[in-house]
Amino acid sequence: MDNSSKQPSFGYKGNDFDISQKTMAPHRRITGQVLTVLTMVFAATVVIPLIWVLVSVFQKGVNSLVFPDIFTKLPPPPGLSDGGFGHAIIGTLMTLGIGTMISVPFGVMAAIYLAEFGRGTKLAYLVKFSCNVLTGVPAILCGLFAYSIVVTPLGSFSAFSGGVALAVLMLPIIIRSTEEALLLVPNELRLAATGLGATRFETVVQIVLPAALTSIITGVVLSVARASGEAAPLLFTSFNNNFWATNIWEPVSTLPVLIYFFSIIPYKASQSLAWAAALTLLSIVLLFSILARYFSRKKKF
Repeated sequence: MDNSSKQPSFGYKGNDFDISQKTMAPHRRITGQVLTVLTMVFAATVVIPLIWVLVSVFQKGVNSLVFPDIFTKLPPPPGLSDGGFGHAIIGTLMTLGIGTMISVPFGVMAAIYLAEFGRGTKLAYLVKFSCNVLTGVPAILCGLFAYSIVVTPLGSFSAFSGGVALAVLMLPIIIRSTEEALLLVPNELRLAATGLGATRFETVVQIVLPAALTSIITGVVLSVARASGEAAPLLFTSFNNNFWATNIWEPVSTLPVLIYFFSIIPYKASQSLAWAAALTLLSIVLLFSILARYFSRKKKF
């Protein structure tokens, strides 16, 4: 008798192995379906609060957005209406710009050392450990740190001190994201550059960094989005200002701090303005998040 005619029918179709759910044991099939449903439920549980926040802020803030008053006017005195928060938008951009200019060079250089020059050294381990600790530090402690090293010596609050506090928040995100981006660059590119006579410094600057640039930009954008919504560190550094201010050595108003102060004022006009500022800040954060997703999809290798 031909042995080929005695192939087991369970799990086989001709010469191919059938892995469809029909060939699975009933209890395994049911378990898989239950776990699939659970993952969908937990995923929806994560998305629903986000949608809830977006809808709530939009409903309460869109009616108070009066263009172009929100960009050209100052907040109204307590009890009055018809104002804006253009000075807070400028202050937010100032503090974020200062924080970015401080954190990006230090973060990128530290990441280059960790990924390219300091692998396995005690200093690299210390830097990584410090980044992990700094990631979990409450934002208010970053504000106290900036207060002690900037505000106290200068003797006044300022946009610069607010930028320093935000830079401390942004730094660990930039270091870790940039390090991962550099490690993802194929080692063959480094070997090819070395084979052509390039020094290690030239390889990093001309080959590795351009190849990882989009991922580095993604990390920077995410760090800016993380810092843009923080109010606690700015209360100790840039504080607040009810007037137009463009000097980095003066106190400035920012959107998170304005939202905090206006939300506790017992006047409906101020509370409505706080909701409008919250919608504006949320739009800025969403814009940065979309930009991060856009840059993360662009790869050069």
